[in-house]
Amino acid sequence: MLEKPDLPDQLIISRLQDGYGLQVRRLTFLPIGADVNTAVFRVDTEDGTAYFLKLRKGDFDEITVAVPQFLKAQGIRSIIAPLETKARQQWTCLDAFKLILYPFIEGQDGYELALTDRQWQVFGAALKSIHTVHVLPALARRIPRESYSPQWRALVKTFQAQIEEIAFDDPVAAKLAALMQSKRGEIDYLVARAEALGVALQSRSLDMVLCHSDLHAGNLLIGRDGSLYIVDWDNPTFAPKERDLILIGGCYEWNSPRAESLFYQGYGQAEIDRIALAYYRYERIIQDIVVFCQQLLLTGAGGQDRERAFMYFASQFLPNHEVEIAIRTE
Repeated sequence: MLEKPDLPDQLIISRLQDGYGLQVRRLTFLPIGADVNTAVFRVDTEDGTAYFLKLRKGDFDEITVAVPQFLKAQGIRSIIAPLETKARQQWTCLDAFKLILYPFIEGQDGYELALTDRQWQVFGAALKSIHTVHVLPALARRIPRESYSPQWRALVKTFQAQIEEIAFDDPVAAKLAALMQSKRGEIDYLVARAEALGVALQSRSLDMVLCHSDLHAGNLLIGRDGSLYIVDWDNPTFAPKERDLILIGGCYEWNSPRAESLFYQGYGQAEIDRIALAYYRYERIIQDIVVFCQQLLLTGAGGQDRERAFMYFASQFLPNHEVEIAIRTE
């Protein structure tokens, strides 16, 4: 979220004091992240400690905090676990928001800072630890499992019909509709191939592992000391490992044979199922199309976030970006 939510600072500070016992000296809004439902702040306390505060509105599932807490407890160092409230919970509430507090790590994300050779290896090793961890049954029952649902593809078809019938007054919405019309053939192809591959995968017996499910450069945090963290566990899922591996060599930022080789030095030998890899690359683009359509066509809210969302949407169709790479995967 690029624009600060309409909440008085003092109200947030008061909730942090009540929920976490913090004596807050300064609260600083951080205009980062592509999720319009999430705002983040730096919290500086009187004792000199800094914290990272996430305010999340809308749907909230407690597994988004339970999973990283569990992974951290298993000794996976590339995980930042949420801090507990005085009531021993991983979040507290404020109006329509859930407040989740973390240690503050000075650093940059993977868009801002290219990974070193060593960091690619650490990234691979960390993801392998996640994919091979034994999840306790009580937690595992609460984590969704891959079903190859047609939900996202059906929504794309709905939006495609909508843009043919509605003239949008909002300039960003109008740009998005025009771009989708010009890319109709490519979008239809993405949906058709995802549907076909999803059907094929339903009859295959692929191992289901714990997946982050939204791995991209923005969800890697590189600390000033070179440490690497996998952050934003909003959609943990049991799925084939390929769900997390789609962007390794499969997106513009990470489309490097050298980086891919270094990653797998850390991850270890892995037999990649090309059908699953292609499916998830198509499906990832389809999900992004839906999210951006929901953000830009269904509402005029969002301010600066709207133009950036359109830029992200359009970039997928550029040469050697996500759409072209997904098609090449087959």
